[in-house]
Amino acid sequence: MQFIPESLFLIALIFFGVSIFLSFVPLGLWISALAAGVPIGIVTLIGMRLRRVPPARIVNALIKSNKAGLGLDINKLEAHFLAGGNVDRVVNALIAAQRAGIDIGFERTAAIDLAGRDVLQAVQMSVTPKVIETPVVSAVAKNGIEVKAKARVTVRANLSRLVGGAGEETIIARVGEGIVTTIGSAETHKEVLENPDKISRTVLNKGLDSGTAYEILSIDIADVDVGKNIGAQLQTDQAEADKRIAQAKAEERRAMAVAREQEMIAEVQEMRAKVVAAEAEVPLAMADALRSGRLGVLDYLNMQNIKSDTEMRQAIGKSESPKSGDTTKG
Repeated sequence: MQFIPESLFLIALIFFGVSIFLSFVPLGLWISALAAGVPIGIVTLIGMRLRRVPPARIVNALIKSNKAGLGLDINKLEAHFLAGGNVDRVVNALIAAQRAGIDIGFERTAAIDLAGRDVLQAVQMSVTPKVIETPVVSAVAKNGIEVKAKARVTVRANLSRLVGGAGEETIIARVGEGIVTTIGSAETHKEVLENPDKISRTVLNKGLDSGTAYEILSIDIADVDVGKNIGAQLQTDQAEADKRIAQAKAEERRAMAVAREQEMIAEVQEMRAKVVAAEAEVPLAMADALRSGRLGVLDYLNMQNIKSDTEMRQAIGKSESPKSGDTTKG
């Protein structure tokens, strides 16, 4: 009665121990490596577990490279994985380069992968060139006509400059700069429309791929269109600006004239006020002269008579003066 429970406990303990051993020791992966002809020790696989490296990722990449005849070292693959690289992509890139006859070693491939570039895509692009289409670039010829052009740039990856080389954005920017320079140096827009290949030749002669991760094979102008008459528009805007300046100056002169007129009116009113004030003092002066005896009554009456006589003469002269437009017959 006691034999059965002890046997079951022992069997369960053995099964539990084997499960832990198989989960920690990739025995199946080790057998697969041996079957593929890749000699690898079980202790090496256990060491990968301890170093937190997935053994399957390293062993499968090693089997793939061994079948391709690359002869890679397992320590280099593990070191590249610990450095943050993609082991599968590096091995696939090396296999693709070998099939294409491109001489690229593991160190350079690993460096390209650690630089953040897709090394497999770079190898494929070095075999099959890629076409980069630029956005529409606008430039103005010397005659003031806007010309819009779009180019297609055929590039091939330069594996020797992938580390530290500029990317597609630099190629697009340099090509756009070359298009603007070529159109801007043309005398008329017709010259660009008649010879669009002039843009391609000028841009290619500038060596735009220097310092980049690509080699420019060709630059083809995909489309050329005529835009606005920028020169005429600028002249119109300048004329409108000159008109506004002249209007502002005229308004300024008018305001100054109005201010001057107001000043003159104020001065005349001030002079009239002074005359009225002076005339108001005349009766007072005459009354004072009469009281003091400096002016007699007869003198005052003579002065009034003279004043009345003068006003009468002026009235008669105005009534007898000929009207404007009348002529005397001879």
